[in-house]
Amino acid sequence: MKSKFDEALNLFQNGQLNKAKDICLEILKVQPTHFDTLHLLGLINFQTKNYLKSFEVIDKAIQIKSDNAEIYNFHAIVLIHLKKLEEAVGSWNCAIKINPNYAEAYYNRGNALVELKKTESAVESYNQAIKIKPDYAEAYKNCGYAFLDLNKIDASIESFNKAIKIKPDSDYLFGQLFYTKNSVCDWNFFKEDLKKLKNKTLKVQKISPPFPILSVYDSPSLQKISAEIFLKEKYSSTDFLEPIAKRELNNKIRIGYYSADFCNHAVSHLLVKLFELHDKSKFELFGFSFGPEKKDEMRKRVSSAFDQFINDNLKNDKEIVLLSRDLKIDIAIDLMGFTKNNRFGIFAERCAPIQVNYLGYSATTGTECIDYIIGDKVVIPKENQKDYSEKIIYLPDCFMANDFTKKISTKIFTREELGLPKEGFVFCCFNKYYKITPSIFDIWMRLLKKVEGSVLWLTGDNFTGAKNLHKEAKQRGVDPNRLIFAKAMPLLDDHLARHKSADLFIDTIPYNGHTRASDALWTGLPVLTLIGQSFASRVSASLLNAIGLQELITYSEKEYEDLSIELATHPARLKEIKSKLEKNRLTKPLFNTKLFTKNIESAYTTIHEKYFKNLPVENIEIK
Repeated sequence: MKSKFDEALNLFQNGQLNKAKDICLEILKVQPTHFDTLHLLGLINFQTKNYLKSFEVIDKAIQIKSDNAEIYNFHAIVLIHLKKLEEAVGSWNCAIKINPNYAEAYYNRGNALVELKKTESAVESYNQAIKIKPDYAEAYKNCGYAFLDLNKIDASIESFNKAIKIKPDSDYLFGQLFYTKNSVCDWNFFKEDLKKLKNKTLKVQKISPPFPILSVYDSPSLQKISAEIFLKEKYSSTDFLEPIAKRELNNKIRIGYYSADFCNHAVSHLLVKLFELHDKSKFELFGFSFGPEKKDEMRKRVSSAFDQFINDNLKNDKEIVLLSRDLKIDIAIDLMGFTKNNRFGIFAERCAPIQVNYLGYSATTGTECIDYIIGDKVVIPKENQKDYSEKIIYLPDCFMANDFTKKISTKIFTREELGLPKEGFVFCCFNKYYKITPSIFDIWMRLLKKVEGSVLWLTGDNFTGAKNLHKEAKQRGVDPNRLIFAKAMPLLDDHLARHKSADLFIDTIPYNGHTRASDALWTGLPVLTLIGQSFASRVSASLLNAIGLQELITYSEKEYEDLSIELATHPARLKEIKSKLEKNRLTKPLFNTKLFTKNIESAYTTIHEKYFKNLPVENIEIK
């Protein structure tokens, strides 16, 4: 039998799987308990994606030889592909019990524990793998991602750095490390890293996931290249489902909104009123939630707005696709793109005949599986259409939905309560720290130098970032105490109310404020922005255009800086703008959610009709 087994093994190693499988079956007819043959047959079935058969064969092998750590490791890997995560962890526990120095088993178990949302246990498992194998780059890398989930940014950066030191060309890790450092304003080697990021992306190398590019490069073409690289690598499977066959028309258009952020999150705050205002006589709404289970008030409000709310956080991509197809979803709206916790595989597999990129990811997805992106003439000017794989749905006023019922607390905060000085101009920016770049910070520090007694008011939920910004201010000759960090406020209406203590919201470049800029305008705080080339760098300009404050859109760094100083030193001019904002707030389109709902429903109806009339996917302008 040894010669037969050797023949099967040789065929397997040379990729002749069917022939190898036939010989294995011959051997097992004579020797049904031949361990090595069962192991090999399990591998063959696994490689041909027959995971259930592979599991059955490996299970038999374990019954014959239960003291083999490698067979338990493989058993667990098969269980992962069968989406039996808890059972897989159990098999890795068995492997580790047999061989306590089995680094790969610790590493694999860590990956499964992450999937099970047992992140702290995952870190422990990765650390065990590293203890056994100090040069285990992948363990350092995945441990870094786990630390990110735990919001332990410093530990994450340390882990990523160790991974890169061991394996400098690890796929997409450099960009992830760059983004993670930026999220705490760690700008050491920023210029060098930025140059490397651009050059390697242009060379079509796997240097960064798409999202980090948005915050540092104002280039829709570069963003497209980055997305194309990422998708080609991650979603090039030939095992996709069959295309969706033409269907009968539903009585109502079935809209599926897909997100991990149906909770107290910016996306939900912007969209919840749209969900509530949708015309239920014409549209049937389905919410597909694949984020962690949440019980906050926004989750309750969002979920009740849908005809069906489906919590799919434990289903794999293909299962969600099949469910979507069974429910006959007509239009699938991806609210995530390549943001955190995204499930882009759902769209790569085609969960609906019409698929749309909207709101969560302010750039192209770089793939033909997404048919449309919702924008407006400001965020996607005609000359930029070439940089989008999707066709553009142009909404008439602004692409962004808003909730006109969002409450602002009547509480009146004193400056002292908020940690602000009694006197002096308050520049404000509550955007996330990863949007702050050294170049915009340079401008902000010059503003503080030129406007006597002024302060810069920033979000205060990032201790490491605040510490680094203090250091950067000092290096630029500015007293760090002129940077004021806002304390977290549990209630949104209180957070909105405190905007009234600021004088001017100064936007980040090239990644503008989205929800944060909208919130500022809703509270009556003017937003000054610098319009760029990419979608993300034109969002605030779109908001200002829709509320009739085009005079706050600047077109160069010098104009941005000069206008900031002018408004800070000419109270009458700023007062005039604030009065105009107050007047326009409820009269201009930006916060007219009913009008927005009508416009986006018109868009949905149009693309639905085009599909059923077999018309080509093309740019659409809603009037």
